[in-house]
Amino acid sequence: MGSHARQISVLGVPTSAGSHNPGQEKAPAAWRDAGLIESLRAAGLDVEDRGDLAVEPFRPVSPVDGLRDADRVAGIAASVAAPVAEIRAAGRVPLVLGGDCTITLGVLAGSGSGGGLVYFDGDADLHTPEHTDSAVADTMGMTHLLGGGSPRLARLGSRHPLLGPGQVVLFGFDPAELDTFQWTEVASRHLYAAPAPAVRADPAGEARRALRYLDRRCDSYLVHFDVDVLHTGLFPLANFPHFAGLGLDEASTCLDEFTGGEKFGGLVITEVNPGNDPSGELLGALVKTVAGALGPALGPAR
Repeated sequence: MGSHARQISVLGVPTSAGSHNPGQEKAPAAWRDAGLIESLRAAGLDVEDRGDLAVEPFRPVSPVDGLRDADRVAGIAASVAAPVAEIRAAGRVPLVLGGDCTITLGVLAGSGSGGGLVYFDGDADLHTPEHTDSAVADTMGMTHLLGGGSPRLARLGSRHPLLGPGQVVLFGFDPAELDTFQWTEVASRHLYAAPAPAVRADPAGEARRALRYLDRRCDSYLVHFDVDVLHTGLFPLANFPHFAGLGLDEASTCLDEFTGGEKFGGLVITEVNPGNDPSGELLGALVKTVAGALGPALGPAR
């Protein structure tokens, strides 16, 4: 192993507590069964496998104050922060395997200040407890990252908010999924938005423009990659359907750009439900995509 190999620490967070049904808690084990660790090492990476946190499956409980299982979701997210902080303090790059999208709150809480976020997701997740009937925390991730919504989730870690509006890029979302309230949030907060049609037209160009935006504003950035950004008809690995999503080749091009940036500081992958992939073919293809994006020899030319 060369002394300049990128140092990756893999952490599994097997939770679907913040989702609307079970399944995503099985993802970290499925990633390993699909050969992720071996593929990362074969790509030339220095890989440390830190194992998984406790399994926390979805449970059908009644909402309180517009959120389902909020205390449990907040506790799980908080448990992510310490190991991520340890990984970052050791000079390594976290690769966090979810689990539902709420784990990104914990990853940001453990990553220190001054960082930004590429929110590469089929949704903007700007719902609030007051403006949705679902009570699903997974649909409110960006709201809580920006300091709104439930204080139990928004006030994780030592700073509030976890992110300012200028530290966020909303990337790859289906614009039809945003209601009037969410579009008003995007506009009033002046959030950087690159919806799926724009990304599809020029994947590499849109990714580079997003990185230029963050490079001017942030010391480093994390990438939140929700697999529901992928076209459900072509790649049905997530629970929530997006039939206007990206193809795997388009998403792969963007990931290559994001992970190849000089300020790249970590990758969070969420929403994989292995039950949607009984043959393992989809996750096998995604393993190749992730290893290719993180591997030094296979990333984009700089």
